[in-house]
Order: sequence, then structure tokens, then C-alpha cells
Amino acid sequence: MALLLAGLWVLPGCSSRTAPAPVTTLELRENFYQERNRGSLSGSSYTVQRGDTLYAIAFRAGKDVRQLASINGIASPYTIYPGQRLKLSGPLPKASANTTPVITKTTPTKNTNKNSSSQAKSNSSVKPAKPVAPKNQKGYVQTTAKTPEKTAHPTLNRDLVQWQWPVKGKIISGFSSQQHGNKGIDIAGRDGARVNAAASGQVVYAGNALRGYGNLVIIKHNEDYLSAYAHNRKLLVKEKQMVTAGQQIAELGSTDATDPRLHFEIRFRGSSVDPLKYLPK
Repeated sequence: MALLLAGLWVLPGCSSRTAPAPVTTLELRENFYQERNRGSLSGSSYTVQRGDTLYAIAFRAGKDVRQLASINGIASPYTIYPGQRLKLSGPLPKASANTTPVITKTTPTKNTNKNSSSQAKSNSSVKPAKPVAPKNQKGYVQTTAKTPEKTAHPTLNRDLVQWQWPVKGKIISGFSSQQHGNKGIDIAGRDGARVNAAASGQVVYAGNALRGYGNLVIIKHNEDYLSAYAHNRKLLVKEKQMVTAGQQIAELGSTDATDPRLHFEIRFRGSSVDPLKYLPK
């Protein structure tokens, strides 16, 4: 019913006021996407689902696949089956506590025992034993190069893999080291654009079982490094397939995302690292 106020007719529902901005803004859409992109596993155990691989589970749990396999007593090639219950944390077997061999140099200690000098004299005529490895043997040096210090500074190992950009485009979301931050970088692109392998390796996962990642490809490059490519429209590779750097592995898309983009991650021994520290400038 119309009302007469101060000589003016006012119709119900037609009063003038400033309407709030719509909630479907780009910022809220991006926040929604970031929340969906939290496909990580929490808790102490996980039940294997159809389509899972141990690499994919380790990826979601943020663990090195060798560590996860060791905790559960699973030998290479890491075969698992639906319904199998895996421990996500726990003590490592003593024999498998170190995932990489470490050779330490032993410094001889001075022996004050009088028998030591006499023992040395008695053995002076004996031909010395052959050393474990010649001083100029490169393999020995390379083995000692893997020390725990490099775990804390993974960028020291970046030269072991020759990285290249998986797709060309604008970075719309950068890496964050926060607990719930972005575990990689997001690159905008055209739907159906070419997605390439960032380095040579073997496909260890190709599917869409990881919530928040859409159609996902994970490539193993060596014992330390993995790379992941998410939200693809179409996957062009299969698990266990060998790929070369620059080879097309997928078509860019928007599965489990708000718009066409590539979510790209690099993992060092299960931990997320900033891809921009590895990719060429």
C-alpha cells in the first residue's frame, strides 16, 4: 500500500538504499578455491581407496614415499590395494631410519696403550690392506655428498634436476610456507593449453582421486624430487610411463578450480618447496 509522507508518495520496497556488494566476488571465489585445494591428509592412519597409489598418499600426507613405505613395511614397487589401512606416522624400523646412505669419516684417536706401538712394529712387514675406495673414485665422493644438512637446504640440490616451466602464463597465486598456505604456484592459462613435464622422469600418479586437485599428474624425477600438475582438463600420460622434459603430459583446465589454471608443485623428499627457486628466470 502506498503511503503519503510529506506530500510524497512512497511505494513499499522502493525506498532508496545502498545495496551491499555481491558475495560472489573474485576474491571470495579465490578463497573458496584455496580452501578446496587442501587435499592434505591428517590423522594417524588412512584407508586406501580405489585409484590411490602410495606416491599419491605420501603426496597428500606431505611425506617421503620411502618413509611411508618403511613405516608400513611395504617394499618397492610399493603395491597397495583398496581397503588396506596405512599408518601415516610412527617409528621407522632401525634398518630403515636413514633413507639415504651416509658415510662419515672416522678420525683416528691417539692410543696411549703401550701395546699399540709394539703391535704396529709387528705388523710393519705386513702388506697394508686395500682401502675401501681409491681416493680418486668419484662414486665414493658422490655418496658422501648426501648429508642431513641438505635436507634443511634443499635448494643446494636443484642442479640434480634440469627444470623448465610447465606452461607459459601469469602467476596468479604464489607459494606460501605457512601451514595452510599454497603448496605451489598457480599459473593462469587458456583452457586446453599445453601442459609440459617440467623435467624428465616417471609418472607415478595420473588420476582425479585427490580432492581439490582435479585431474592430477605426479612425476618422479629422482629419489628426492617429485613434481605435480593439477586442474588439468585432460591427462595424456599414464602411470609408470617415462616422460622427457618438455613433453606434453596434459591439457590445461579448471577441474576442481574456479578458472583455467595450472597448479604446479615441487616436492623435495615429501616436503613442499617454492618452485620459483628451481624454475629458470
